[in-house]
Amino acid sequence: MRRINFSILVVSITWFFVACSSNPSSQIQKETGKDPLPSWNETATKQTIIDYVTKVTKKGSADFIPEEDRIATFDNDGTLWAEQPIVQIEFTFYQIAKLLKEKPELAKKQPYKAVAEKDEAYLKKMGMKDLITLINAAQANRTSEEFQKEITDFFSHFKYPKRNSPLSQIRYQPQLELIQYLQQNGFKVFICTGGTVDFVRVISKDFYGIEPERVIGSTNKYIYKDSAGINDLYMTSEVISLNDKQAKPANILLSIGKRPVLACGNEGGGGDVYMLRYSQGSKYPSLQLLVNHNDKDREYEYYETPDVSLSMAKEHQWTVISIKDDWKTVFSEK
Repeated sequence: MRRINFSILVVSITWFFVACSSNPSSQIQKETGKDPLPSWNETATKQTIIDYVTKVTKKGSADFIPEEDRIATFDNDGTLWAEQPIVQIEFTFYQIAKLLKEKPELAKKQPYKAVAEKDEAYLKKMGMKDLITLINAAQANRTSEEFQKEITDFFSHFKYPKRNSPLSQIRYQPQLELIQYLQQNGFKVFICTGGTVDFVRVISKDFYGIEPERVIGSTNKYIYKDSAGINDLYMTSEVISLNDKQAKPANILLSIGKRPVLACGNEGGGGDVYMLRYSQGSKYPSLQLLVNHNDKDREYEYYETPDVSLSMAKEHQWTVISIKDDWKTVFSEK
C-alpha cells in the first residue's frame, strides 16, 4: 500500500478551504447552497461585484451603506438587452409603417420616404432631427393609455432582427441575475435609459422586475385634457429631455434625489460615462460597471470611434464586463 504523506495532505486541505473562503462566490454558495450569479464565469469581475455587495451590506463594516442609500442605476440598450438594432427604433419603424398606410402622402418626403423604401443608407446616416421627427410621429398626439396599448401590441408579437426571437429573449441573463442579487441585498434598482420613459415603463416590471416608477428616460411634454369624455394625458411632440450623456446624472438627481452608489452602462455610444462618473462621486464606496460588446459569436462586436467609454473606464478604474470572458450565458431563454 502506498504511504500517504500527511504533511502534504494537510497543506492541500488547508489551501482548499482558504481558497474557498477567499472567493465570495464559493463562500456564498457554500452557505446558501446557491450561486447568486450562476450565468457569470468565475472571473475577477464576478468576484469584484460580490466583494462589493458583501462589504457594503455588512453591518458594522466601515464600508456599510444604509439601505436607503443603496441606489443602483442601469442603462437599458446594450446594458440590459441587445442594441443591434435598438428596440425602440424598431418600434418607431413599426409605428411609421402603420402611419404610412393611413397617410401614404408622407412617403414622398424624408425621413418617412426612407422608412417606406427601407433605405438603410439614409437611415444609418440620418441626423438627430430626423430621428426625433420619426419618434414623435410614432408616439406623439395620443393619450398615454393609447400609447401603452400600442407598445404592448408591439412586444406581444415583434421578433428581434438577426435572432428572430421574442424581445424577452434578447435580455442579458447575467444582468437579470445581477439585478435580482442587488434587490435581495437591499438595493433600489433604477433603469436610466436614453429611450423614452413611457416606452420602457410598459415592460420594466415583466422584463426586469423593476417597478415602472423606477424608470428614468427621455421625456416629451404631456398636456392634460378633461373634456368631450376624455380624462387623460396627451403626449405632445415637444421633447423636454433627451436622457443621454450629461443629462443622465441631472435626471437621476431630479428623479431620485440621490447619487447612485452602483452604476452600470455599456461601451458603444458613450452615453453612459457621465452616469458612471457621477456615481463615483458618492460619499459611500461605489462601483462602476461597463459592458464591453466583444463577443461576435454569441452576441455582437462593436466599438466606439473614438473609444471614449473604455478609455474613461481605464482612467477612472471602472470594472469592465467582458461579454466574451465574464458571461457563461448571454441571453435569457424565457
